[in-house]
Amino acid sequence: MFDSLNISASALTAQRLRMDVTSSNIANASTTRGKLVNGQWEPYRRKMVVMEPRVNSFNQVLQGQLEKQTQPQTNLQGVKVTGIVEDQTPFKMVYDPTNPDANADGYVNMPNVDLSKEMVDMLAASRAYEANVTSFNTGKSIMLKALEIGR
Repeated sequence: MFDSLNISASALTAQRLRMDVTSSNIANASTTRGKLVNGQWEPYRRKMVVMEPRVNSFNQVLQGQLEKQTQPQTNLQGVKVTGIVEDQTPFKMVYDPTNPDANADGYVNMPNVDLSKEMVDMLAASRAYEANVTSFNTGKSIMLKALEIGR
């Protein structure tokens, strides 16, 4: 009965994390000193959220089939975040000889963050979040209406 609410809740959590990571990418779009690697400063690297469907284990599905449940058993149980990975695309080289991080030729390594790509990701995550809020509220109202039938 609560499967639809649990699935929507898992998606809400995942999309919220995706929006947080995208916000971090936008905030660090010009950070030239993101991480110290071998004594050298490396610019901020774009981060991405990796998600995958949550599924029942084989044993749970098998047990459900052996018990011959009257309701159809689905294997999907929502979404889960499996990690946050760094984008390995090369850094952008920008000519700015006045920057303290410039090399001998006057070029500065800038983060591999593309603001237009980040805005598209933020919009997609926001729309997915809104859709799951709507789905959650619809499921909740259906359950409340079902409870009113018994009155």
